[in-house]
Amino acid sequence: MITETVTQRDGGVAVTEVKQHRAIIEGVQPEIDSGRFAIKRVIGEQVVVEADIFADGYDAVMAVLLYRKSTESYWCETPMEFLVNDRWRGAFTVTEMGEYVYTLRAWVDHFKTWRRDLQKRLAAGQDVSVDLLIGADLIDAASKRAQGEEARQLQSIAARLHGEETQFDRAQLALDDNLYRLMMRYPDLRYAYTYDKQLRVTVERLRARFSAWYELFPRSCSPTPVRHGTFRDCAERLSYVAAMGFDIVYLPPIHPIGRAFRKGKNNAVVAQSGDVGSPWAIGAAEGGHKAIHPELGTLEDFCYLVRRARDLGMEIALDIAFQCSPDHPYVTEHPEWFVKRPDGTIQYAENPPKKYQDIYPINFETTNAQGLWEELRSVMLFWIEQGVHVFRVDNPHTKSFYFWEWAISSIKQRYPETIFLSEAFTRPKVMYNLAKLGFTQSYTYFTWRNSKWELTQYMTELTQTQVREFFRPNFWPNTPDILHAFLQHGGRAAFKIRLVLAATMTASYGLYGPVFELCVNIPREPGSEEYLDSEKYQLRHWNLDHPDSLRDLMTRVNWIRRENPALQSDWSIRFHPTDNEQIICYSKRTPDYSNLILVVASFDPVHTQVGWVGVDLNELGIDSNRPYMVHDLLTGATYTWQTWSWNYVELRPHNVAAHIFRVEQP
Repeated sequence: MITETVTQRDGGVAVTEVKQHRAIIEGVQPEIDSGRFAIKRVIGEQVVVEADIFADGYDAVMAVLLYRKSTESYWCETPMEFLVNDRWRGAFTVTEMGEYVYTLRAWVDHFKTWRRDLQKRLAAGQDVSVDLLIGADLIDAASKRAQGEEARQLQSIAARLHGEETQFDRAQLALDDNLYRLMMRYPDLRYAYTYDKQLRVTVERLRARFSAWYELFPRSCSPTPVRHGTFRDCAERLSYVAAMGFDIVYLPPIHPIGRAFRKGKNNAVVAQSGDVGSPWAIGAAEGGHKAIHPELGTLEDFCYLVRRARDLGMEIALDIAFQCSPDHPYVTEHPEWFVKRPDGTIQYAENPPKKYQDIYPINFETTNAQGLWEELRSVMLFWIEQGVHVFRVDNPHTKSFYFWEWAISSIKQRYPETIFLSEAFTRPKVMYNLAKLGFTQSYTYFTWRNSKWELTQYMTELTQTQVREFFRPNFWPNTPDILHAFLQHGGRAAFKIRLVLAATMTASYGLYGPVFELCVNIPREPGSEEYLDSEKYQLRHWNLDHPDSLRDLMTRVNWIRRENPALQSDWSIRFHPTDNEQIICYSKRTPDYSNLILVVASFDPVHTQVGWVGVDLNELGIDSNRPYMVHDLLTGATYTWQTWSWNYVELRPHNVAAHIFRVEQP
């Protein structure tokens, strides 16, 4: 028995209320921060729940997993199975977007205990006449919980166990499997224990788990080098992007750009005449976060762009950057939303030693917090109403965590299809917390993980620990802010290597589009991750027909991802040993092993690397008694690998820097 509460009478005598349940439920997984946060799934995925469940004594224990949509009151239930050492498991499938809740229930089952012991007594040749009468009483009690024909069946069986049939016949009746199944339908739950937490699941659409992002600046989409691009120009570019197999086109901020303290080319503090400024310096006389830069077009033009993307099977993702230029209307309309320095000036953004004089950060410690929160949420709702359901959020870790939890939750209640990508290159616990608060996907440290050990450790953490329940990684080899040294010094082969790794390690990945496909790799200065002549500060015209373009490879990789379900999720990734630290090998598979992908890639963009890779045949469900084939989906070549686990590979960076094998066994 477990004491539930202790109350105090007026006379000072303690009264203890006792509940007669005996089952214990603990060690529930998944359970994020004691149930504070929801786990994540997409439509059609399973929620597999495990827990330690036991009771005092030797009675048999039963357990069920309870689940429902949060908007419904009726609980569905599915039985849990015993694994080992008091560990139990159950599962259910989510079929709709929105929020589900789940919990567990366990109890001591006297009928199951009785049946188990009866079998032992019969095996020992003992007299079980009294035991059969005990069973009859249990069955009769169950008949009162049942209804209709099943109630009558149970009553009849109870009467027969009390009757004059031989002990052998009555024992056979008592142990009948049909009776057992019937009794399991009507358990005695008077003393059942229901877990004291209702745990949550956020269920989203498939693109929340599997997506390919392509970032471009609409102002650089003009067909002529000197003209500022428009949304109509960008719409013309969409068919090119769609043909490469991307499904999300991400646009940096599209709002009016401030003129005060505008940055010049290469982040110059003083802008020259004609400099277009940074799109992240949001706000001018033409408006703020709900306005459009006049040179890009009109709201009607933008809505046309959104529709055009949808017609091509893609979506437009907008950048949400909650910061303001000095010219933003918020600065004069709501000065309380900004930090004022002792000299009367407003504090501009800094990341010492970097200074962003053209940007004012928003002060979430304002005295008008409610007004600020509602206004910022209204920005996202405004663009949702224009047909945008994907947002890349700039630096969310520099804004209030509680704001994001409130805003994302309330938006998803109305628009559950909305996807939020967190751009927070910061400390791991902060990045994970943002994911727990509701961000659908997250940027990662992939850009800076460029060795076999680093990527193996990182992907294991992201996919084989509890992190996977709430953090969906989105791998980006480059961004407008980040040109890693590996790309700077590795040339075209480095871009090919990072493309294959990003696109096959995680189900969601993204590229800073034209810059990546043209292998742009010149930094602003030695040791910098900033691009020379960065598109953040000036118009650029890209020759997409350049012979060194990676367009064909990007198209091929995206096709491979779409045709192979194993690459459309992350949890199955397993790393396999190699005898060369410059070579990595990993596999992904579908749950039924019908699609199995094996990736072998080099980390050396300059020299040929050779070695042996070890494949765990049992892990991959491969018959170790027969040779199997690996079909390279990048080159079309097919190789026969032998049943021993080690096989030879050779990677030439300027030809084949990686293999994406589909494993096939006749």
